[in-house]
Amino acid sequence: MGNIYDGAFRTILNDCRQMIIPVINEIFGEDYIGNEKIEFHPNEHFIDQQDEADQKRITDTNFTIFGKIKKKYHLECESSLPDGRMTIRLFEYDAQIALDESEIINETLTVTFPNTAVLYLRTYKKTPDKMRYVIKTPGGTVEYDVPIMKIQGYSLEEIFSKGLLLLIPFYIFSHEKNFKVYNSNEQKLAELKAEYQDILSRLDKLEQEEIIGAFDKHTIIELSGDVIREIAQKYENVQKGIGGIMSGALLETEARTILNKGRDEGRNESKKETAIRMLQDGVLPIEKIAEYSGLDIAVVEQLGGLRTV
Repeated sequence: MGNIYDGAFRTILNDCRQMIIPVINEIFGEDYIGNEKIEFHPNEHFIDQQDEADQKRITDTNFTIFGKIKKKYHLECESSLPDGRMTIRLFEYDAQIALDESEIINETLTVTFPNTAVLYLRTYKKTPDKMRYVIKTPGGTVEYDVPIMKIQGYSLEEIFSKGLLLLIPFYIFSHEKNFKVYNSNEQKLAELKAEYQDILSRLDKLEQEEIIGAFDKHTIIELSGDVIREIAQKYENVQKGIGGIMSGALLETEARTILNKGRDEGRNESKKETAIRMLQDGVLPIEKIAEYSGLDIAVVEQLGGLRTV
């Protein structure tokens, strides 16, 4: 998968982690309410290779959700044509994740495999509805399904009604096959632009209703723009039309502006509180936190020092 798509997926998962919950509910039929604690784990794993140097593999994400019971999850995002190699790679990841947190008591090794799923950005005729592991052991055979979420199969109505906001940056994939038409037909392009204006209006409403925060909205819009620029490289009118809408909206989001307008002490405290929350997440670099909060880098560094005292 292209680095842009891979990076966008990891960014929205890590920066807007509560958006994972509706996706997990959708894929696995869970009933999380949305305020559960989510703990991310390292996504770098070393796969043992006989007679060769260990091979480093990077998973898209693996994490634990602390609901009524603690459950581990592993999600991968893919845009290429299914060819069997993804299933092998997925199992390697799962086995290594299980080994990383294994327990040995009285020479008994216990490994716990994660609940795994794949999100396919593009859907082909060969794209299955699920993958399947069949593990034959001397003690018996274990087999289970790995569900597949086909992002192109979700309409805009479904995305918003089910709270699958994590999918919005990749919604453009559902229009990819029509890029040539949009690029040459102003009316069709106008219809696509109207659809993205609708997305922005819905995000505004969710923010006003405090269902999502300004930072969440900013992240969705920014990553949507990144994906659009990447996927529509060969279609200038599509890039300018849809990419322009997202770029304009990005400049207007409260994550970018509300904190930059602070004119009194109360607003300045709001900036600092936002920066502290970002520092506590430990995801963004100091420079980005300073940019998004509207504070000088030196002030953010000072806040980081106070936080660790």
